[in-house]
Amino acid sequence: MSSTASNVKYHASRAADSKPLEYLARGGFVGYGIIHLLFAWIALQVAFGGSGQESDQSGALQELARHSYGKTLLVIIAIGLAAMAIWQAFEAVVGESGEQNRTAVAERVLSGVRAVLYVYLGWMAVKVVQGANASMGDSYESKSSGLMQSTGGRWLVGLAGLAVLGVGIGIFVYGLRRKFTKHLNTQQMPASTRQPIVRLGMAGYLAKGTAYAIAGVLFVTAAVTYDPDKARGLDAALKTLAGHPWGVWLLVLIAAGIAAFGAYCFAQAKYRKI
Repeated sequence: MSSTASNVKYHASRAADSKPLEYLARGGFVGYGIIHLLFAWIALQVAFGGSGQESDQSGALQELARHSYGKTLLVIIAIGLAAMAIWQAFEAVVGESGEQNRTAVAERVLSGVRAVLYVYLGWMAVKVVQGANASMGDSYESKSSGLMQSTGGRWLVGLAGLAVLGVGIGIFVYGLRRKFTKHLNTQQMPASTRQPIVRLGMAGYLAKGTAYAIAGVLFVTAAVTYDPDKARGLDAALKTLAGHPWGVWLLVLIAAGIAAFGAYCFAQAKYRKI
């Protein structure tokens, strides 16, 4: 490794161990949990035909902004998400343990993906505070529609759908095999709460994996049928489920799982290794 790369890793490691950054990141998990609880509530409303809102994280942010305290809380959440993004960016650079095996490399890639996700959600929160359009579904649909106008664009949308499907399957397996537990300080948890926290995480990842997998399938369908309306991410996935009698009950289960993930985020605020 070159001296420049070593120097970058050294300073990144020092920054990642910053206590202020740790406290802000832990606060970010609380905000992330609130977003998922609101997301779950919107999904339930969609299931029973009581909501025309965006049924994804952007819809949760918009719902929060409707309350008198909402915009202040959104600013706080945005700061927490920014801290989480910085922390995960550092993890992508230095890794959690300095190992160089395949698992460590995969974890660093995942940290980079999480950093991008947290930046995007934080940016969406700021847009909502500013009163601008902050719809993830509209953004995905617009970009997909534009791509479909170009040569080979439908192939790109289809490939994006396969990638989202792969992410969904990956999240599902991640939860099913309880791989998330290695990021928790389980030894610090009271014995009575350890298993409930793990089960919350497991339910959350299974639900999110299922939702993302359905969204991926719809992206592929959008490319095949030349229908950008289906390329709206989680919003399209959940509303598609709500349109089928059997899908309503699957949507209710997904909503319950997303709520479980929200509760799990509160546990991460205390027990996540940072």
